[in-house]
Amino acid sequence: MINDIKKLSQKYESECAQFLCDLIATPSMSSQEENVINVIRKKMEQFRYDDITVDPMGNLLGRIGNGKTVIALDAHVDTVDVGNASLWKTDPFKGVIKDGVIYGRGASDMKGAVASIVFAGRIVKELGLADDCTLYVVCSVQEEDCDGLCWQYIVKEDKLRPDCVVITEPTNLGIYRGHRGRMEMEVRTQGLSCHGSMPERGVNAIYKMAPIIADIEKLNERLAPDPFLGKGTVTISQVRSTSPSLCAVADSAAIHLDRRLTKGETMESAVKEVQDLPSVQRAGAEVVVLDYAVPSYRGLTYPTKKYYPTWLLDENHHAMKAGEETYHQLFNEAPRVSRWNFSTNGIATMGLHGIPSIGFGPANEIHAHSPEDQCPIADLGKAMSFYAAFPQFFVKRNS
Repeated sequence: MINDIKKLSQKYESECAQFLCDLIATPSMSSQEENVINVIRKKMEQFRYDDITVDPMGNLLGRIGNGKTVIALDAHVDTVDVGNASLWKTDPFKGVIKDGVIYGRGASDMKGAVASIVFAGRIVKELGLADDCTLYVVCSVQEEDCDGLCWQYIVKEDKLRPDCVVITEPTNLGIYRGHRGRMEMEVRTQGLSCHGSMPERGVNAIYKMAPIIADIEKLNERLAPDPFLGKGTVTISQVRSTSPSLCAVADSAAIHLDRRLTKGETMESAVKEVQDLPSVQRAGAEVVVLDYAVPSYRGLTYPTKKYYPTWLLDENHHAMKAGEETYHQLFNEAPRVSRWNFSTNGIATMGLHGIPSIGFGPANEIHAHSPEDQCPIADLGKAMSFYAAFPQFFVKRNS
């Protein structure tokens, strides 16, 4: 089996690379993924997947096999925007190949993984490797805007609850078993506007916010560390205020907090830490966890709190052991085991729903969201071989 998988992965590597270039050439920002979903669906049809479904949210689910053990390979198809185009050395929407590396928006995060899992499904189908399992190749939407929302929908509404999910975000071909959670909060202060020539007649909401900003910076310095996942963090990513005019005292102010949650930290504990700050109490400020409610490209709105819990799979869990065995059998060496710095759909699969999840993906996460967005072609072949082989090892350990 292993030799057959490796041979087909090598055979299809260049074709997979061209498919990645096609995906890059199909822009797909969050809630604008319809065109790229259609490109992927046609490829699944070409590879004769057993069933291909686009759910009401717009997620594409390709099924191979009908066995008892259910395994999902997940890759989101949406990307962030380009940003300052002058910083790019190549056209972000052309999939430029240089020295064995493909450059373009989404190459690392995470259209390289999309191409790899779709071709892995082809290999599983051709070699008849799904006799004892059901393999879902899931191409999900809206992750960049709201990580995990797609899997909240898939589990609750599509009623798909796999025995294991492989999150295929970039890991530089390491095996990852978790990451910090995150949440988005606002702190809001109220003031009283008056003419700017007589500021003493009003209450400036920005001045009430100033000591809160200083206290948030100090709070970050004392947040708890974790030896594996890393330290919890909080940073201010936006400051806003309102007033009747630029010649008036501000009557409201708000700061947006990006809060990363390490092991043991929760939404409730993170909110209380901010509420308990002396400056917040003196100002009578409001602390609010934000909501996400943006229509998908199919027009469906699925509201959720912007709270994405921490998750960590035990290093001895049979899903981890199956991943390590798969890697060793394919590449004749032990894998690098680690965790992501950023957040993934794992916050829903395991963080919210308790579905055992591991990570394995082509490309290096350091290139995500950058003008150097890239994926080595060699990673595509290795990734598709891992995805095609993993179900066999997981079924054996899960039985």
